[in-house]
Amino acid sequence: MYLGIIMIISLSFSVFIYRMVSFEIQMRVVEIERRLDLRHMGLIPPPGQNQYFYKDIREAQNRVLLVLVYTNAVILVFSSLAGYFLAGTTLRPIENALEEQKRFIADASHELRTPLTALQTSIEVAVREKKISLKDALFTLNDSLKDIKSLTTLTNDLLSLTRYQQNNLKTSFEKVNLGILISESLAKIAPIVKEKKIDIKIDGNNSITVYGNRDDLRKLITILLDNAVKYTPDKGNVSIEYKNKGKNVNIFVKDMGIGIPERDLPFIFERFYRSDASRSKVRVPGFGLGLSIAKSIVEVHHGTIAVESKIGEGSVFKVSLPLD
Repeated sequence: MYLGIIMIISLSFSVFIYRMVSFEIQMRVVEIERRLDLRHMGLIPPPGQNQYFYKDIREAQNRVLLVLVYTNAVILVFSSLAGYFLAGTTLRPIENALEEQKRFIADASHELRTPLTALQTSIEVAVREKKISLKDALFTLNDSLKDIKSLTTLTNDLLSLTRYQQNNLKTSFEKVNLGILISESLAKIAPIVKEKKIDIKIDGNNSITVYGNRDDLRKLITILLDNAVKYTPDKGNVSIEYKNKGKNVNIFVKDMGIGIPERDLPFIFERFYRSDASRSKVRVPGFGLGLSIAKSIVEVHHGTIAVESKIGEGSVFKVSLPLD
């Protein structure tokens, strides 16, 4: 891109200089021919006639020199502006990557600190207790085990997110039956569905297949269904619909949750982002990485993901994936 722009600028100004020089020489030649004609007619005396030619040539040289000075000044200005713009274009992605890395480290450190602090506190209290009972010891161990599982989940999610965002997929794509993926995803969240007595409705053609990675697509559907179930009140309804539309298959996951504030919708797919409404009204476990991972999976599969939500009515997540 740099070479192309430089060549365009150089060729453009070269053509300009060539035309200006040609114009000046042509004007001088015309003037010389006019004076020669006057001399032949006896209107200009022969002695000292060469001085006119020298004067014309010097005039042409001075004009060409002046044109070149102005042209080089213009080239300098344009090159400086182009260099500034191109340097900014080149450095901006690097700057964004560094800022993203800093934010990632800060967010990850903040999220890791909470379970680590709880784990440390729990163990320190148990160690200081000189006559701890078996029941209290088991409670401390179970509580510590929950924190360890939480840390393991966070670590796995961070690794998955990094892998997807770097597009570092070593696995191959294949034709995957969407109905089977949904059934497998429902099996993974069956305990929470049973606990909250959620009614899940499925509407779609079981013969629809998509081209992608089976494990990643299963994880995508599991994340969307898990979010829908978590934010839906007990004994509520969650629906998942999938159908063909042109060369794509559209998947709709609808819940009856608290909804997402309109101001939060543009940021809902950012990592570690959780809506204030979700924190204040519903206590939902998690670190705010699920939707970010879902978006990364969709992008790896050359699809799109979007959300529509209204406070008090629930949310609808729409995923569009290419059939081939």
